[in-house]
This record gives sequence, C-alpha cells and structure tokens, in this order.
Amino acid sequence: MSQVFAAKRKRRKKWDARNWTVFLIATLGLLSILVFHYLPMVGLVLGFKDSDYSANLLQTLLFGDWVGFDYFTAFLHDVDFWNVMSNTLLLNLILLLLNFPAPIIFALILNEVRHAAFKKSIHVITTFPHFISWAIYGGIVIALTDQTTGVMNPIMNVLGLSSEADPVYLMDAAHVWMVIIISSVIKSVGWGSIIYMAAIASIDVQLYEAAELDGVTRLQKAIYITLPSIAPTITVFLLLNIGRLLSNSFEQFNSLQNAVNLSRSEVLSTYVYRLGFSSRRYGYATAIGFFNSLVSLILLIASNFISKKVAGRGIF
Repeated sequence: MSQVFAAKRKRRKKWDARNWTVFLIATLGLLSILVFHYLPMVGLVLGFKDSDYSANLLQTLLFGDWVGFDYFTAFLHDVDFWNVMSNTLLLNLILLLLNFPAPIIFALILNEVRHAAFKKSIHVITTFPHFISWAIYGGIVIALTDQTTGVMNPIMNVLGLSSEADPVYLMDAAHVWMVIIISSVIKSVGWGSIIYMAAIASIDVQLYEAAELDGVTRLQKAIYITLPSIAPTITVFLLLNIGRLLSNSFEQFNSLQNAVNLSRSEVLSTYVYRLGFSSRRYGYATAIGFFNSLVSLILLIASNFISKKVAGRGIF
C-alpha cells in the first residue's frame, strides 16, 4: 500500500511558473474580496447600536449601547420612506425593462452587420461612454439639458416640444426620470452588449448554415437560433438585475440631483449617503443599507428559485 501512495506522489506534477502565477492572482482576488467586501460587514453592528452622531465610531462599535431594531422601525415610519422607496423601485423597474433588453437587441443588430470595420467602429463608439465616470458624464448631461446654453431645447423647438419663449427645464422634477433613463441606456448599452456578443460568437455556425438551406430569414435566425442559444447568459444577467432592484448607482443619481428634482430623484443610495455623511446619522444609515442588502438577497434567491422551476436554469 505504501508503494502505491509513493507512486502516486511521484506522478504528481510540480508546480511551474504558470501555476504559481495563477495561484498568486487568485489569492490577490480573494484578499481583495475579503478586505473590501467582508471586513466592512463588521460595521453592520452600528445599525443595532446607539451610533447616531457618534464622535468615535470604533468605540461605539466595540462598547456602544444596543438599540435592537429601533432604527429599522424608525425607517418604516419615516416621512420620506414611501417617497424614497417608490422612487427606487419604480425607477429600477423602468431601467430593468429598458436597460436589460437594450444590450441584447443591440448585440443582435450588431451581429447582423457584415462590414467588419463598420461593426467594430460602432461597438467602440457605443462602448466609450461606459469608461466616462458619472461625475463627468452627469456634467455633460446637465450641460446638454441646460435651458439657455444646452442643445436639447433647440432640438425640442424644431420638434415642436418646446419654444424659445418658454424653454423646458429637463432637470426639473417632471422630466428628470426621462433624463436618467435615457442617459443610463446610452451609457450602458455598448458595454452591456459585449458579453452577449461573446455568447453569440460561440454559437455553432452550422446551425445558421442549415437554417439558410431551409430559407430562413435573418429575423427568424435571430429569434429561433440566436436567442435560445444565449438564453443561459440572459437568465444569469436577468437574475442579477432583479437582485439589484433596490440598488442604484449612487454616482449617477448624485450627479443629476438638484434642489428642484430631489423629490423625484432621491433613492436609497443617495438617501443613505445624505443621512450618513451630511446628517451624521451613522446607525440609521447603516440600518437602511442593511435593509437594502437583505431585500436584494431575498429578491435574488426568490427569482433564482422561480427561474429554476420555470426555465430549469439559475445562478445556483
């Protein structure tokens, strides 16, 4: 028996430089997740302790008085609760209905472009906005929608949607949702299509060739071959998006917010930031953030369960 184990040990390959490189990169990734995602979870204790307006958060974290679920109860009775929650849910639902299918449709259209250089140029142009930070991108959006110097009002004048005597202020409470949705779609459609383009590229070409022999049109190939083939990828991203229904891009909303549209643009992420950093209500802000994460986890698990029951596939 000992000879068998000795023979197995001899057959094991020693790690070469490539193995150690992969191991090092994986270790750095795990350390990054540990430091920036798991260690900060210790701060969730502040949501259950009397930490509002605390001058020493570390001392409060270790020795502060427990308040239980008082902050969670206070949030449910907050006068801003329904406004913030409705803004968050409705905006995210609209963004899900538009932002999620937009990259899929764009990838399907781009896949039909036969001119390689033109196809690559379009993809580069549409992907570029993703690499602009929301601080800069939001400033560009605000400049474009300015009542006096922006280019949107002259365009709306030509279309009969505005007038020089009474220009429309697109960043007010009545129009800010439209600005948020359109700017979000423009910024994300190119980058979001990359993963779907990669999934489309992995489809067996023989399927398309066989369909062409049967006289199938391009639209029919997209519906009956391409979409079913990339369905697993679509499912994964759909579930992840459903899990983020209460999560908004803080940079996006913070850059487009002002005193005029605050009632319509205040979402959980900006509300938590305002409470935590401007009002110094650390415990209250922590409790709201924990509530957000808990609901997102429940949504993810529920949508994954439904997906596995209905479509037979899920994330886990």
